[in-house]
Amino acid sequence: MPIRTKTVLIFGQWVFLLGALLPFGVFGQSRPNVILVLTDDQGIGDLGAHGNPWLKTPNIDAFYKDAVRLTNFHVSPLCTPTRAALMTGQYPIHNGAWATFKGRDALSNPMTLADIFKGKGYATAMFGKWHLGDNYPNRPTDSGFEYAIQHLSGGIGELSDYWGNDYFDDVYYVNNEPEQFEGYCTDVWFREAMDYIKAQKEGPFFVYLPLNAPHDPLYVDEKYAAPYRHLEGKEIVSANLYGMIANIDENFGKLTRFLDNEGLAGNTIVIYMSDNGTRFGYTQDGKLGYNKGFRGIKGEKLEGGHRVPFFMRWPKGNIKGGKDIDQLAAHVDVLPTLASLCNLEWDDFKGDGMDLSDVLKGKGETIDRQLFLHNRQDWRPPQEGRDGLVLEGEWRLIQGEKLYNIKKDPLQQRDVAAIHGERVAKLNQANARFYARATQRKEFSELPTTVIGSDEQKVVKLTIQHAIGEDVGIWKTQQVAAGVRNKNNTHALEVVEPGLYKISCMRWPKEIAGPVRGVPDPLPDTTLEYKAISPEKVRVSIANQMLEKVVGKGDESVDFILRLDKGKTFLVADFMEGNEKYGVYYLYLEKLHSD
Repeated sequence: MPIRTKTVLIFGQWVFLLGALLPFGVFGQSRPNVILVLTDDQGIGDLGAHGNPWLKTPNIDAFYKDAVRLTNFHVSPLCTPTRAALMTGQYPIHNGAWATFKGRDALSNPMTLADIFKGKGYATAMFGKWHLGDNYPNRPTDSGFEYAIQHLSGGIGELSDYWGNDYFDDVYYVNNEPEQFEGYCTDVWFREAMDYIKAQKEGPFFVYLPLNAPHDPLYVDEKYAAPYRHLEGKEIVSANLYGMIANIDENFGKLTRFLDNEGLAGNTIVIYMSDNGTRFGYTQDGKLGYNKGFRGIKGEKLEGGHRVPFFMRWPKGNIKGGKDIDQLAAHVDVLPTLASLCNLEWDDFKGDGMDLSDVLKGKGETIDRQLFLHNRQDWRPPQEGRDGLVLEGEWRLIQGEKLYNIKKDPLQQRDVAAIHGERVAKLNQANARFYARATQRKEFSELPTTVIGSDEQKVVKLTIQHAIGEDVGIWKTQQVAAGVRNKNNTHALEVVEPGLYKISCMRWPKEIAGPVRGVPDPLPDTTLEYKAISPEKVRVSIANQMLEKVVGKGDESVDFILRLDKGKTFLVADFMEGNEKYGVYYLYLEKLHSD
């Protein structure tokens, strides 16, 4: 593949130009452009502007000083749930994407923020980490984005991503087709975004920049990490983490200067935020790192797991000047707020968020409200109490039992549930009502499906990373290379056209094809430890059909040809080795011909 260094896009300009000429708010003022930058695992304390005593983020700090800051802004404590809430304006328990694997890391094809922008004449593009589905109908291009450059699944180098990606000179997917890129991942996302913006500068445009950094693995050029190396293990957890954030800061500075130079800064809404709390910026015992006075990290219901930075600037909309707003706010508010700011209207949308545009402009008073955050790392729905978190004012009710006053006790060390029984009861009752409504939605019980048989995607790739089952999650290429056995083996499908289908069961992905009972030759990545597995058979079960085949010597794929009717079904695929069975790592499904 040739190295891709620049993207120039000129398409549909007349549509976008027409959209830009439509009035917004004040007569004669065109609708604003929107850029949403979402970092990955950057906690509330992983910024110089938030008082971190070691980390230098001068460009983000400068933006912070002129931005309006929602200082009491909350997300889900994990990647997918937050991204799903941003795109839909719905809580994860309402849109069905409440986990990062096991079939619950994809949307069920709802209306998204990008759909709304696109429907109103905006050019729409995404660069980076999607993590809401790798297959039709849940890819970015199926969800309102006309243009998308992305890695697959939850992180670069995961087993569902293009094999061999390591943050440098990787293969990413351009509108779902693999292309080779040159450079460090974060540099690529910002560079391609700026090229796209330049081609669409007549506007209006919506650019979603969801980064994969500073999520682990913590890979970055040493020049960024070196200034922090002497602090590692003494004051901070990881110099590489700080180096990744320093690189983000450098790129964010390039973006803001680019907007100035192109004359776009005044009428562009820019948002900088994160998807959950830090993972490697703070230790749970508080001995290393900085968390802005809060306890809790990624995955936890403590404040540091879900309170994140949220900075917005829009000079022409009078959202500027450096101001803190303590309004209780959340990821579900981004969609209705942006729709209001951009004067967009939509029909038949039922979301959970609030329009905070007046609050951001300084025209509205603080709104009393409750937030409900539920997530669960399983295909099963979150449980009402155990998996719940309710926020109201300064109060935090965790799992229906522990109550904290976050203003008096930011470290959440004093559970005051025993002396505030009435408040506990009130918040539990509110959560029970919320949960009861959630159970009535089909997304609560129906799994999101991957569609097969559609012309929108000829060949569908399924991986064990997304498989449903009772085993722990599996997501690393290292695990696949080493032949780690995992019992998760089930995939939810929808057949949209009856016909003859081929199901190919593989040990390795197509880009590094190797024998089921062996390893690729030559090895594509010598930094991994490769081990052979020895299944004698492969068994698949789908649509009331169960088939089994012997694995032949040298077979790279064990293929099954079978007829499927239209409708929803489950595919179960296992390697059979003696008395043991375990999930097939890679599956490729293709319609051969229709009935």
